[in-house]
Amino acid sequence: MSTCIGDHAVVLGASVAGLLSARLLAERYRRVTLVDRDVLTGSGPRRSVPQGRHIHGLLGRGQQVLEELFPGLTGELGAMGVPVCDFGTGLGWYFGGRAIERTRTGLVCVSAERPLLEDRIRARVLALPNVTSRERTDIVGLTTSRDRGRVTGVRLRPAGGQEGVLDADLVVDTTGRGSRATRWLTELGYPRVREERIRIDLTYTTVDFASPLPVDPIGDGAALVCVANPASPRGATLARLRDRYSLSMYGLLGQAPPTDRAGFLDYAAGLPVPEIHRAVRDAKMLDDPVSMHFPANVRRRFEKLDDLPDGLLVLGDAACVFNPVYAQGMTVAAVESLVLRDHLDRGRPPRPRDFFRDLAAVIDAPWDMAVGGDLGHPGVQGRRGLKVRWGNFYIPRLQAAAAKDGVLSDAFLRAAGMVDPPQALMRPKVALRVLRGATSS
Repeated sequence: MSTCIGDHAVVLGASVAGLLSARLLAERYRRVTLVDRDVLTGSGPRRSVPQGRHIHGLLGRGQQVLEELFPGLTGELGAMGVPVCDFGTGLGWYFGGRAIERTRTGLVCVSAERPLLEDRIRARVLALPNVTSRERTDIVGLTTSRDRGRVTGVRLRPAGGQEGVLDADLVVDTTGRGSRATRWLTELGYPRVREERIRIDLTYTTVDFASPLPVDPIGDGAALVCVANPASPRGATLARLRDRYSLSMYGLLGQAPPTDRAGFLDYAAGLPVPEIHRAVRDAKMLDDPVSMHFPANVRRRFEKLDDLPDGLLVLGDAACVFNPVYAQGMTVAAVESLVLRDHLDRGRPPRPRDFFRDLAAVIDAPWDMAVGGDLGHPGVQGRRGLKVRWGNFYIPRLQAAAAKDGVLSDAFLRAAGMVDPPQALMRPKVALRVLRGATSS
């Protein structure tokens, strides 16, 4: 263990963000306690993560961070039968119903279902000698110093037990989109945390299919990805998992894939990528379709507060919730964990104002990409500044040109995968290829 900066850190929520936080806190605190209301065993979907049954994507940068923090994790998952491939050759990417050219990117795609990925990460975190867990435990609230200037712990209620206090030098909230951190701060007398919301009224529906598929458009790759666009607000991902295939379809602005089998297949027939429907229309469904509604992108602007209590940090979906179809959530959580590491490495407890400022800086790019993409749909309400208007003019043209240009495919996937900054797509050598592609089409 590196030089300690405190005795006890408590992480609320055993999400990917929570597990990564616990992993890094264990290097700087003598003890770390991970608290969750679920049972933290097994590789099935958790009760408090209803989206766990749906397809999740780990972007290129996310895989890099996980491999850095948990060396050998990619190989471990591959040995379990999880498909591992290149993002540019093992996935078919469709924009406007048209595939971009496949090209090797060097970015690793790990096609693992979220519960399995969490299980493997959790096993490594809980194997650390100074990390323990308290499962089946509700989080009631915070405890503070008398002047409310410092969070000193959390009030917890174990299943079937009495409420008690768990003292802590640092509390990290990673409880996801249902986080009560903003309410807790208001109750403590701090100003209201400003929220930004971009409502998209998205519903996605998922069903698993037996392997092999009667018609297999994936082969030894990982997935086909059909991205919705203003002309067709329907999208889908057909993924090859360890022992089955899974199809998640979605619709924006009130379009909802049905949960009855016939309706589900009819919806698939309306996708702009007919290969997906052909793959599943005669395939064996392993269960009934399950659906989830996602109303809005939400960003909580903790960095805008001039006054914050010491001893409380917020990460993951508790800070920012993204449209899930862009598969940014787990990767953003991974990048946020590096912000936490940077602050821990300063040799003192993280200072909330500095931490939230740096957290906002890494959220900015994926937030702009997600919100900008959603605002490309005329029915989505929100401010369309120059940056959004330019992005929604330029990016579709880049994607169209990438249908015949692997260099553009690589550039787009590196930016979408959070490996390169979005500004890389505007570099002269890229923009020139987009212009050439637009004039030749």
